[in-house]
Amino acid sequence: MTTQIPTRTLGSDAAALTVSALGLGCMGMSEFYGSPDHAGGVATIRRALDLGVTLLDTADMYGPFTNEKLVGEAIGGRRDEVQLATKFGNERRPDGTRLGVNGRPEYVRAACDASLQRLGVDHIDLYYQHRVDFSVPIEDTVGAMKELVEAGKVRFLGLSEASPETIRRAHKVHPITALQTEYSLFTRDVEESILPTLRELGIGLVPYSPLGRGLLTGAITSSPDEGDSRATAYFPRFQGEALEANLRLVDRVRELAGAHGCTPGQLALAWVLAQGDDVVPIPGTKRVRYLEENAAAVTVSLTADDLASLTEAVPRDAVRGARYGDMSTIDT
Repeated sequence: MTTQIPTRTLGSDAAALTVSALGLGCMGMSEFYGSPDHAGGVATIRRALDLGVTLLDTADMYGPFTNEKLVGEAIGGRRDEVQLATKFGNERRPDGTRLGVNGRPEYVRAACDASLQRLGVDHIDLYYQHRVDFSVPIEDTVGAMKELVEAGKVRFLGLSEASPETIRRAHKVHPITALQTEYSLFTRDVEESILPTLRELGIGLVPYSPLGRGLLTGAITSSPDEGDSRATAYFPRFQGEALEANLRLVDRVRELAGAHGCTPGQLALAWVLAQGDDVVPIPGTKRVRYLEENAAAVTVSLTADDLASLTEAVPRDAVRGARYGDMSTIDT
């Protein structure tokens, strides 16, 4: 496969970061979606760089802590090819115990230093607050992140799952380059107020789970196996009648994909890519073949009629189940 990925720009003015139009989410290489695959993850990342997929997304809590080490190993000798993004804020112990969301300034500084060490790099290109800490003013958290920029440890700042109000307050402290949140044919809440806010402020959007956690690939036909977090009540869209209803929507996407000579996943990614040049989705995988399939989505061209057909096939209110069983950590 020889697909080469074009570039896009997240953020604006002094906060502008040029990245590949399609990134790579690395989380599943280490945790959550079935068994970890260190070797497969390393091979996938290296193949991604060969294809021009250079925006790599990780977080300290993935593993926990092991995913950053995997990414660091994979980019060894190729650091200058990568726009490296990681996140802090979902605090965990090494045994996986979750301690909650932490946005205290002293934690921000310590988390960054630990991530730099695990990644084996001297700076992070895009550093996100993974979840908003409702007990700490966002000005304090972003103030500490700003200090990391001034110290040369971080180049650009991002937020994840932040509300329009939080985004505005943060952006006043230091320019925000990107917001990461869930966005796909199955999750379109961002279109109401978040995306207009980002565009007003010149902030890019980095959609995670642009394939609906795999549903939109068409490869999932039943509830995931035990050991896969999608099989738990934490992901209602994969449970019982909700899954059956959502799979019927996937069948509609599959029909449209057939007319385009592509896979359902490629069509779903092409839809996200078509939402604007300031949108950079980060589909995750730990397999080279799925990476290559996803990368080929950049060659799928959609007309206005095609986009209308897709949104008609998957109406926003037709998707069954909340995106998380517990939405309490989402800033709305």
